[in-house]
Amino acid sequence: MAKILVTGGAGYIGSHTTVELISKGYTVLIADNLSNSSADVVDSIEKITGVRPLFEQIDLSDKTQATQLFDRHPDIVAVINFAAYKAVGESVSEPLKYYNNNLSIVFNVLSNMERLGIKNFVQSSSCTVYGEPDTLPISEQSPLKPAVSPYGNTKKIVEEILADCAKQDKVHAIALRYFNPIGAHPSGLIGELPRGVPNNLMPFITQTAIGIRQQLSVFGNDYDTPDGTCIRDFIHVVDLAKSHVVAVERLLNGKGKAAFEVFNIGTGNGFSVMEVIKSFEKMSGVKLNYRIAGRREGDIVKIWADTTLSNKELGWKAQQTLDDMTRDAWNWELKLKERK
Repeated sequence: MAKILVTGGAGYIGSHTTVELISKGYTVLIADNLSNSSADVVDSIEKITGVRPLFEQIDLSDKTQATQLFDRHPDIVAVINFAAYKAVGESVSEPLKYYNNNLSIVFNVLSNMERLGIKNFVQSSSCTVYGEPDTLPISEQSPLKPAVSPYGNTKKIVEEILADCAKQDKVHAIALRYFNPIGAHPSGLIGELPRGVPNNLMPFITQTAIGIRQQLSVFGNDYDTPDGTCIRDFIHVVDLAKSHVVAVERLLNGKGKAAFEVFNIGTGNGFSVMEVIKSFEKMSGVKLNYRIAGRREGDIVKIWADTTLSNKELGWKAQQTLDDMTRDAWNWELKLKERK
């Protein structure tokens, strides 16, 4: 079957997408520098699927390394790009590091694709491009706002690069604007494993429940929401992974309505921070140690997706519930503890 390059494929979303691609019969080549992941993930993917993906430890922000990778694999038919630094706070304090890495990877990959006549590109984008929304739910036609972080801005810039390249028929691209992926593969073999203190809610919840973190801080309970806590469109990472398979098949089959398309990938529902905590406590049987803290600067109050376009055009729809997400995240944390 066709060979798909998955950059950053040893990471959280990349590894789950690799599993879904292999299950559909694709040959997957993972390129990852392991700056925020582990080579053990490749073993776990093999355990889940019975097939070992091809793997190269490589820094795609390095032009020479990127060129050599494509020369070794001229039979690549499509690229799914997850390779990027992604810590919002760090991007604010080290903007050049983020612009250099995240954009260089895209330049180098697209240049080699153009050189070899490879057209199909799926970009891991983000709902951060919408900023604080004027109306809810957010559709793909909602206005894009100035990014609140260099990380978010790199997502926006990459979309602009893809749009410009698509106008010249240099690439056929789809940008998937994710909302908030959580959960883990039901096997408990792959999941979200942040290095150091987690930036995201779900791993902070599971690490607090298992005793790695002393306490979870809920940032603000006085927002204009039903329970006062911020609302996000949380989506199961397996549902998210499946959207990439559908997107790449749309490109490979020439079904796109334009050379560059964008789709929201979420459930279409908003869940508050307290709803996530309550679901976790129910599914895990663990009473969570949390406290209400002050509001956190830069937090969007509420955001969720209008998924009409992705449901209709991609034929994709999120299937898993919030309870599924919190159950699988806890199962992953428990399996991690068993391995130690």
